[in-house]
Amino acid sequence: MKFYCMDKADVLAKVDSSPNGLSEQSAQERLQQHGKNKLAEPPKDGLLKKFLRALADPMIFLLLGAAAVSTITTVYHNLTTPGDSESFSELFIILFVVVLNTVLSIVQESKAEKAIDALMDMTAATSRVLRGGEALTVKSEELVVGDVILLEAGDAIPADCRILESHAMKVEEAALTGESVPVNKLIGLLMLREGSKDIPLGDRVNMVYSGSVVVYGRGRAVVTATGMDTEIGKIAAALSEARDEATPLQKKLSALSITLTKVVLGVCAFVFLFGVGRNLLFGPAGAPMLNVALDTFIIAVALAVAAIPEGLPAVSTIVLSLGVTAMSKRNALIRRLTAVETLGCTQVICSDKTGTLTQNRMTVVDAFTGDALLLAKAMALCSDAKRKKDMAEAEGEPTECALVNYAHGLELYKDELDQQFPRVGEAPFDSSRKMMSTLHREDERVVQYTKGACEIVLGRCTGYLQNGKVESMTQAYRNSIAQRTEEFAGRALRVLGAAMRVHEGEPDSHEPDFLEQELVFIGFVGMIDPCRPEAYEAIRQCREAGIRPVMITGDHRHTAVAIAKDLQIITDASQAIEGYELEALSDEELMASVHKYSVYARVQPEHKTRIVQAWKANGLVTAMTGDGVNDAPSIKAADIGIGMGITGTAVTKGVCDMVLADDNFATIVNAVEEGRKIYDNIRKVIQYQLTSNLAEIVAVFLASLLGFRLLSAAHLLWINLVTDSTPGLALGMEKAEGDLMRRKPRPPSEGLFSGGAGSIMVLEGALMGLLILFSYFAGEYIEHGSVSFQQSADGMTMAFLTTNFVEMFRALSARSLHGSIFAMKSVNWWLWGAFVWTFVLTCGVFFIPTFRNLFGLTVIDFKEFMIALGLALSILPVSELIKAYKRRAA
Repeated sequence: MKFYCMDKADVLAKVDSSPNGLSEQSAQERLQQHGKNKLAEPPKDGLLKKFLRALADPMIFLLLGAAAVSTITTVYHNLTTPGDSESFSELFIILFVVVLNTVLSIVQESKAEKAIDALMDMTAATSRVLRGGEALTVKSEELVVGDVILLEAGDAIPADCRILESHAMKVEEAALTGESVPVNKLIGLLMLREGSKDIPLGDRVNMVYSGSVVVYGRGRAVVTATGMDTEIGKIAAALSEARDEATPLQKKLSALSITLTKVVLGVCAFVFLFGVGRNLLFGPAGAPMLNVALDTFIIAVALAVAAIPEGLPAVSTIVLSLGVTAMSKRNALIRRLTAVETLGCTQVICSDKTGTLTQNRMTVVDAFTGDALLLAKAMALCSDAKRKKDMAEAEGEPTECALVNYAHGLELYKDELDQQFPRVGEAPFDSSRKMMSTLHREDERVVQYTKGACEIVLGRCTGYLQNGKVESMTQAYRNSIAQRTEEFAGRALRVLGAAMRVHEGEPDSHEPDFLEQELVFIGFVGMIDPCRPEAYEAIRQCREAGIRPVMITGDHRHTAVAIAKDLQIITDASQAIEGYELEALSDEELMASVHKYSVYARVQPEHKTRIVQAWKANGLVTAMTGDGVNDAPSIKAADIGIGMGITGTAVTKGVCDMVLADDNFATIVNAVEEGRKIYDNIRKVIQYQLTSNLAEIVAVFLASLLGFRLLSAAHLLWINLVTDSTPGLALGMEKAEGDLMRRKPRPPSEGLFSGGAGSIMVLEGALMGLLILFSYFAGEYIEHGSVSFQQSADGMTMAFLTTNFVEMFRALSARSLHGSIFAMKSVNWWLWGAFVWTFVLTCGVFFIPTFRNLFGLTVIDFKEFMIALGLALSILPVSELIKAYKRRAA
C-alpha cells in the first residue's frame, strides 16, 4: 500500500484509526490477530547437522569406506591367524584424519547467522503512543497498525509510519537509504514521477521507517506496517532467502574431489578384478578364494589411500586460516574462511558511497563571503549543534555540526560564542520557509542571524556586506550570487546562506515574518560529505589490478556523479543511472547493459541486489561493500560481502564475509592482494600434493599389476599426512610474487591446473612413481639377488624411504609453479624447517624399532639407505629442467 501517495485522512481511514489513535481494546485485538511488532527468527542449524554437513564430501566417504574395509580385513586376519595378529592402526589413523578435518571445518567455517537478532536490537525498546487520546509508553513490540505514535529528537522509529504532524522534524535514514543528510519530513501527499512505478524510499518525505532516528524537531505518525511487513522486515526476509554460494575454490575442490573419487573407484575396481582373475588363472592351486579376494582387496584399499590426498582439506583450511590471521593484521577481519580466496579473483567491487568512499561527515569545503569570520560566527550561533573547545567533533544534526566544525576551525568555539553572545530568542527552522533565525545579545543590541537555503535568504535581504560596509542590494549582486551558487551546485555542494539584522533592543515579535526581512547578506558556504583521502589511491590500485569499482548509493544523482568523478570511478555523467530508470529495465536488459554504468544513484535495497546479480550473471566475481541496513541483502547476494567495522550496522556485519576494522576502502586492496597470494599458495599446495599422490598411484598400481604389494595403507597414510602435509603447510607461507597486483583477476573458470601446470604434474608424478618402483627393485635385488617381482622386506622399506624423500625434494621445487627456485630472491624458512622436520620424523620411523615394527619395515644397510636418498634427490634437477622446457616453449 502506497500510503505516501494518500492524504493523511485517507490513511487514517485505511488503517481504521483516528488522530487520537486506537482504543486499548482495539489495539489488543489487533495484536492478537497480527502478532507482535518483531522480526521472524529463522531456525538455526544444530551442531549435529553442521557435523554431518561437513562429512558430506566424496573423499571423506571414500576414506570411511577404506577404514571399514581395513577393519574387516584386520579382523578376518586376526581370526584366521591367531599367532600373527595385526593392529588396527590404519583404522585409527583414517578416523583421526576424518575427525580432524570435520572439526576444523566446523570451527573455521561455521558462520553465525546473527543478522535477524541485530535487526531486532535496532528496534526501539519502548514507544510513546496515543491510546484513546491518552499518551502512554508501551513496548515497541506491542505496536499495531493504526497506532498513533509521538516522536521527538533522539527517538528511534519503531515501525513504518505515515506522518500526521511535523514540527521541523528531521530523520536520519542513512542506514536505510545511504543518504548522509537527515531528511526534512512533511505531511502532504506525494505524486509519482511520470514513467515511474514507485517513489524511491529516500524521497518518501511523508513517511518514517523502522530503523531510522529522529534527529531534530518533533511530530506524530500513524503506524502503517509492523514486524516483517516493514522495510526492515523485507530486508530480513531477503537475508533469509539469499543463499550462500560456493566460492570458486570450493567449486574447484568439490569437482576435484568428485573426479578423484570416480578415478579411485574405477582403478581400485580394476586392480581388484585383475588381481582376483590373475590368481584364479595363474595362482597356486587350492588357494582359498576368500583369502585371495581379501589380499587383493587390501592392495586396492592401499591404492585408494594412495590416491586420496587425505591431508589436503586440512592443509587448505589451515593455509586459509593463516591467511586470515595475516589479513587481520591489515585490518581485514574474515568471517567466512573461503572468502579469502574469493577476494583474489574479484573482478567488480560494488561500493556504497556514504561512509565507505566518503567520510559520512558533512564538511564545509568552500565559502563565498566578504568576511569569513563573521560568516562562521553567524553559522555557528544560528545552529543547535554543540561543541566544546576540547571536543573532537560537534554533536547534533549533521548539517549544523558541519557549520560548528567550520567555525571551530577558524578558532571560533561554539561554547565560547554561546557564552559571549547568549541566545535570547529564535524562529525555529521550518521546512516550508527553509530558514532559521536566532537572536543574540551583543552589548546593548540584539543581533539576529538567519541561515537557510541561499536563494530564500537572499530574497529577504536589502543589503550586503562589502569590505566591512553595508551596501544596498542590487540585481547585479543577486545575479553574481546566483552564478556562484550554481557553480557550487555543479560540484554537488549543498549551499547554505547566512544573513544578519541588528536590532537596537529586544524585537517586538519573534515571529518569522517579522524577523526575516530587511536582512543584510553575509555570504554562503558549500558543504559535502567528502571522499576519504585514502579512497583515491585505493581506486587507482583497483584499476591497476584489473578490478572495476562501481558506486551504488541512495543519494542524489548529481552528488553521486560529482563524488565518482572526483575519485575517477567515472569520466562522464552518462555513466550514471538512477533507481527509477532501473525499474524500467527487465533483468535481462539490466544484465545486458550493466557494464555501461559505474554509478547507480537513488537506488533502493532491491535495486542493489539486482545490480549485484546482473554483474554476477555476466560471469564476473562480484564484491559488495557497505555499512547500512540497506546494504545487507546485496552484501549477502554478492560473491564476497564486505562490511564496515566502525560505521557499519550490526546487521551488515552479521551477513558479510569480511569486515574492514578501519572502514578504510584501501584495506580492500590489501585484502585482494592477500587473497591472490593465498590462492597462489593453495594452488601450489594442491599441485604438490596431487603430484605426490599421482606418484604413489603409479608406483602402487604398477606393483599390483606385477603381483606384489609395494606399500601398505598405513605407509601411505603416513606419507600423505606427514611427509606431504608439513611441507604443504610451509608452501602456504610463501611470500607474494612481485607482479601479483599487476595481474588481471583470474577468471572463475580458470582451472587449478591451467597454464601447463597439469602436464607438469602428470609428468613429474609419473617419474616419481618410477623412481619409487625402481627403489623397490633395488631393495629386492640386494635382498634376493635378483628382480623377480617377489614380496621383499628390503624393497618395501626402500620404497617407503624413497617415497618420503622424493616428495620432500619435490616440495622444494614446488615453491614456484613455473619459475626456477634458484632464481627466487626470497627464502622460505618455513619450508626448510618442514624439510628438516619430515626428514627427522621419517628417519625416526626407520631407526626406532617400535615404529619400524609398527609400520612393518625392516633394517637395511647404509648403502640401501643412500640409494633410496639418491634416487629421491634426482627429482629436483629433473623438475627444474621440466619447468625450464615449459618456459622456453611458452
